[in-house]
Amino acid sequence: MGIFSGRYYPQDVILWAVRWYCRYGVSYRDLEEMLTERGAPVDHTTIYR
Repeated sequence: MGIFSGRYYPQDVILWAVRWYCRYGVSYRDLEEMLTERGAPVDHTTIYR
């Protein structure tokens, strides 16, 4: 059983979000906008969780 099993979003989308958040210190709302522009519509509260 992997660390991403049971998650709604693909592993690469989760890893990109974590990378951007840690590397660039963007807000959850900015991260939501960045992912939406790249075709992964996600709410900022989902990222927070």
